Amino acid sequence: MRAVASRRLAGCVCARAAKLPPSSQHRRIAVQHFSSAASSPSTSTSSSSSSSSDVSVPSFLRPSDTFLRRHIGPDGTEVADMLKVLGVSSIEELIEQTVPASIRRKDKLNLHEATQSETVMSTLLDKIARQNVVHKSFIGMGYHHNILPPVIKRCLVTNPTWYTAYTPYQAEISQGRLESLLNYQTMVVELTGMEIANASLLDEATAGAEAMTMVFRSTGAKPTKNVFLVSDRTHPQIIEVMKTRAEPIGMKLIVGDHHDFNFSKQSVCGALVQYPDTTGTLEDFRGVADALHAHGAQLVVSSDPLALTLATPPGEFGADVVFGTTQRFGVPMGFGGPHAAFFATRKENMRRMPGRIIGISIDERGDRALRMALQTREQHIRKDKATSNVCTSQALLANIAAMYAIYHGPEGLKDIARRVHGLAQRFQRGIESMGYTTINGENFFDTLTVDIAPVSTDVMVEIMRSRQMNIRSMGPTMVGVAFDETHTVADVDTLLEGFALARYGQPVKVDPSELSKNVTGEMPAAFARKSSFMTQQIFNLIQTETEMMRYMKYLENKDLALNTSMISLGSCTMKLNPASSMEPILWNEFANMHPFSPPEQTKGYRQMIFELSKYLCTITGFDAVSLQPNSGATGEYTGLLAIRKYQESIGEGHRDVCIIPKSAHGTNPASAVMAGMRIKAIDSDKQGNVDVAQLEAVAKEHSEDLSALMVTYPSTHGVFEEEIVRICQIVHDNGGQVYMDGANMNAQLGLTSPGIIGADVCHLNLHKTFAIPHGGGGPGVGPIGVRKHLAPFLPGHCIVPVGTVERGPQVTGAPWGSAMILPISWMFIAMLGAQGLKASAEMAILNANYMMTRLKPHFNIKFAGAKGRCAHEFILDVEPFKKSCGIVEEDVAKRLMDYGFHAPTMSWPVPSALMIEPTESENQAELDRFCDAMIMIREEIGKIESGEWPQDNNPIKNAPHTQKEVCSSDWNRPYSREVGAFPAPWVHMRGKFWPTVGRVNNPFGEKNLVCSCGDVSDYSN
Repeated sequence: MRAVASRRLAGCVCARAAKLPPSSQHRRIAVQHFSSAASSPSTSTSSSSSSSSDVSVPSFLRPSDTFLRRHIGPDGTEVADMLKVLGVSSIEELIEQTVPASIRRKDKLNLHEATQSETVMSTLLDKIARQNVVHKSFIGMGYHHNILPPVIKRCLVTNPTWYTAYTPYQAEISQGRLESLLNYQTMVVELTGMEIANASLLDEATAGAEAMTMVFRSTGAKPTKNVFLVSDRTHPQIIEVMKTRAEPIGMKLIVGDHHDFNFSKQSVCGALVQYPDTTGTLEDFRGVADALHAHGAQLVVSSDPLALTLATPPGEFGADVVFGTTQRFGVPMGFGGPHAAFFATRKENMRRMPGRIIGISIDERGDRALRMALQTREQHIRKDKATSNVCTSQALLANIAAMYAIYHGPEGLKDIARRVHGLAQRFQRGIESMGYTTINGENFFDTLTVDIAPVSTDVMVEIMRSRQMNIRSMGPTMVGVAFDETHTVADVDTLLEGFALARYGQPVKVDPSELSKNVTGEMPAAFARKSSFMTQQIFNLIQTETEMMRYMKYLENKDLALNTSMISLGSCTMKLNPASSMEPILWNEFANMHPFSPPEQTKGYRQMIFELSKYLCTITGFDAVSLQPNSGATGEYTGLLAIRKYQESIGEGHRDVCIIPKSAHGTNPASAVMAGMRIKAIDSDKQGNVDVAQLEAVAKEHSEDLSALMVTYPSTHGVFEEEIVRICQIVHDNGGQVYMDGANMNAQLGLTSPGIIGADVCHLNLHKTFAIPHGGGGPGVGPIGVRKHLAPFLPGHCIVPVGTVERGPQVTGAPWGSAMILPISWMFIAMLGAQGLKASAEMAILNANYMMTRLKPHFNIKFAGAKGRCAHEFILDVEPFKKSCGIVEEDVAKRLMDYGFHAPTMSWPVPSALMIEPTESENQAELDRFCDAMIMIREEIGKIESGEWPQDNNPIKNAPHTQKEVCSSDWNRPYSREVGAFPAPWVHMRGKFWPTVGRVNNPFGEKNLVCSCGDVSDYSN
């Protein structure tokens, strides 16, 4: 076997320790403290772990690169010290005080033990991956091979500053990724000819569904104007997801021929066409746009960004919304995702547009500063009034696409497009010379649909597979062939040989002169783009590798990520993203697989997916899992759809009431509305628990129409509620199902499970609990686990059979959603095993309780459990400072930047508060450093309260302090520059992280909304 190390791209995560590393003895103590004998492995990992788990082998002969000791932050000495601070003798005692006995797991997870070598598990996954057979793909359908420039791969994709960063809610320490996302938005606006774009959506099919929903809501979401046409020449996976979305919200979706449709019907709110369509054909849709606009309806266009470099942009022929995928801009196919969908529209739709928008504002000194604009649309604010349940994007993938566009520039993109189109032209000339016909005429870009009669499609497909090529089956005697950036003239010749073999029984060579006739790489005149695009300086300056490397470093230096310091975001679980888990995603067998490749070529992916699903079933206590949802919010929506479909199947489709605690994630009510539910909100009691009496009253009141309860556990207030079993029973007794939000699953691992607690369905955030990185705001994966009765209603797929159950509603374009990043969670679980997962939860709980205990003398703790403990997170109450000296939670958040930290979750789930989650990956020294920072900030607040510093001019109100400000000769502050910028010893010792802008002026950005680059980039400043 080839050595794994020699064939893989290695990511290097550099950790800067605050003190000397613990001795190996201390590390062993920590592992032994958490570990006990576990059941034997039930999956393929068994063969790899026998030697390390054999008790007859001396410990010093066992592998030294076990993952658990690298993942868990505190060593044995630190664990003992933290337990002493808490006043308990052991982890077991702490867990007894934290997790209610009624739900505590009595048995052990049926997984292998936690002694897995990182090298061994990587080798095992490599063996699984090699079962995949990667053919050259000519399937297309929105998924294409491409060339990821090595400089982008090395400086961005495998760079922890980019992939471990959080969503840019704290703009002052996120200017790098904000600028990159602004470049992305500008690129989309320029290519589509529209006026505004967002910072990406989850996938192309989701974007289509969001476009339809936005158009419907723009008419007032009226039942009298709820008809939406989808052209039957749209990719089938897009149509299927739109069908799923339309039904629960009362839309009438018609799939048909747009040529024959009567757009004058008053009930029509919009229509979707594809350009080029799924057959590859380009069509002029000006007449469709005019007909829709004449009756107050909107035109939605699904398009290909590479085609738009040569073809007339939809904005120029009347489109109101344009969407698609930027996957072919440097992002691997990855068996379906993650990919950044683009979404652009006219300005009048701006405030209804789903997703995030990056805008330009100014900081307190008047300098240019970027921020997330229109944040009032965020789902945690608008809840059931939200325009969408989307609360994330595909930021990391959007940044790849943006850098790809910058690196190639408009001329480079056109060169790639001309070459792709030229290959398609050459292929068309060849097959026509054999007597085959295409349905496209000359109006195509990269895809041709070929009538191969009398040859059967099965025969042609098999001939091509024998040449390691996959083409698309489109009917008994019809095939599709799509070209991309990686294809060559030799590939065209090989294809033609296969087509000749099918027609003549032998691989007859085509006359080269025939192949060259009229091969120009230029679009037909009727569709040729005449307008320029991407004229901004940023897209025309950086086409050398040296400059590209420097630009990405320039942006990287502006962002604080996990490789700088801990990010203690409550509910967001910013834990270690292990390098050994990250490496496999760029392996050829995982990265370059088309999602619609035949099953015999995808055995490795299917095995890995099966095993990961089995792991997740074991961990959650459920009977089945779907990995299709590609975000937590999509998981919520999918789980509720499964509940509704099940209730319909037993004659209870009238059940549509969803009970949601007011403390729930904002996406919960938004998802419930999307699933066609009516929401009944219930309060929390004084301890932050669900008001059980109110729940019982509401459940009884709606016992005839109760569909579900959405509950988060541990609660969004950071405690294990004692009454959770009773809560579930109340809902079941009144005919409902229990949906559990899995955002806080990190505290359950190995200690309890949704199945034990009594839930019927739970979504999991693999980008939280199971170590998939946040990527500056995406990717994410939000699979759902369900009990047996809900299993038949898990998502299916219109092209690729998924699982063995009947096909449920499809929620994403690809069969297994963002499949390329699933190996991260497979590795994470496989390396940790039963003990390691349990240890992760135990250590997360220990770290949180230790921090809460340290901070309790200085801050009010908002909520605690029955025995005074928190779960894996806790909430600090900042409201008293607003009354005493005018300091609010945002002020504390900005001041933490001066200390080198990202702020905890701010103003949620309660206002005027900070929610802190340290995770299991941080050691005691880092926890203490953060606690010390908070205590020092409290002392600074005391100086404001005493009048030593004025309320409007102090280090907290003026935070963060930039290098430009500190170095300025103008310093009119009642405190020193050192107090402002270097308030703690470690800021000197570890190196200062400088926010590159001062506090951002949000109101200015709202009043002067600019969401794309100007003609001049700030890169040269």
